[in-house]
Amino acid sequence: MPDAKSLYIPGVSPFPNSPLPVLLYPGALPGAPARFDRLFRENGWTGVWVNGVYAFHHFHAEAHEALGCVSGSAAIQLGGPDGLVVEMKAGDALVLPAGVGHRLERASRNFSIAGAYPQGQSPDLQRGEAEGYEALRAKCLAVPQPAADPVLGGEGPLLFHWKAPASRRPAGRKTPAL
Repeated sequence: MPDAKSLYIPGVSPFPNSPLPVLLYPGALPGAPARFDRLFRENGWTGVWVNGVYAFHHFHAEAHEALGCVSGSAAIQLGGPDGLVVEMKAGDALVLPAGVGHRLERASRNFSIAGAYPQGQSPDLQRGEAEGYEALRAKCLAVPQPAADPVLGGEGPLLFHWKAPASRRPAGRKTPAL
């Protein structure tokens, strides 16, 4: 299984986003993308569902979220209306820290995605209201880090990337084009 690509999405009111990077796992489950639900459960991520992604900008202030593309392909916009668009295809996975805005921009007709949350976390649904932004931002930052990477388990890159001190992140780094 491949390592993850780190995508830093800066906060832009009314979307808190996160100082933690979004993690993209290209080809996480090549040839067997329908197994994302089982993989997430095996790695301690719960509340598993299989469906689609909302077409409106939203984020979760009370949970991190793992997404695994089960079938088809899609473009997911991250960070709010002016954010980065990430292309996903069957077998790819994406992990969103609490607070990262996201929405479905476009998808193939057969697009399906599995989602899950770290054990003990349940997603709320925030649509990016300017009122209460600072309180929601603080709430997102307080969400506990997961015990395991949803794709690669106890030794996965999430544990490295999300626990890295901010000083190790390149200064002024912009999110790379994919």
